[in-house]
Amino acid sequence: MADPNGGPLRTAVIIGSTRDGRFGPVVAEWIAGHITERADLTAEVIDLVETPLPTVFPAFGQALADEAAAQLEAVSPRLARADAFVIVTPEYNHSFPAPLKNAIDWHNEQWHAKPVGFVSYGGLSGGLRAVEQLRVVLAELHAVTIRNTVSFHNYGEVFGADGKPTDPGSEAAAKAMLDQLTWWAHALRAARHTRPYSA
Repeated sequence: MADPNGGPLRTAVIIGSTRDGRFGPVVAEWIAGHITERADLTAEVIDLVETPLPTVFPAFGQALADEAAAQLEAVSPRLARADAFVIVTPEYNHSFPAPLKNAIDWHNEQWHAKPVGFVSYGGLSGGLRAVEQLRVVLAELHAVTIRNTVSFHNYGEVFGADGKPTDPGSEAAAKAMLDQLTWWAHALRAARHTRPYSA
């Protein structure tokens, strides 16, 4: 069992979009940079384009095909190691991308009793409707979602050529979200160490 005081909190940053021309990697690099600047967190980016997951689930009780098992092996241990998550997502049709739902559904205990923060982007809504739906899904998986979010409205207009937001308020929003994520991650890591979580 991991030591609850065992160094910085391992934070998995998940890029939820796999669409050609997606903006997600720009946003993920920005928030991962904020994470790595902190002494209490480390960042590992999980890109669902670089590590695609199977889309056909086996029947209950049926073994995974070798190819599917190999694909999961590239992602599942990384989620299991994480103390916390930050999901970077756009909004598709008032919801979140199908590949992200697929990645969530392939896993279960990897989410248990761990905090999840959100960085969303979109048009006028800034991706906030995607975040609200993700909260419901992740609650079913015994994860704890963070109250504060970072959202980019009309994202194409608010990022500079350097890949950073032009609004200084974004920096404050990122700090507030990561401060909350860190508090919950420390508390939940210590709790899991004291008493393993039972779903």
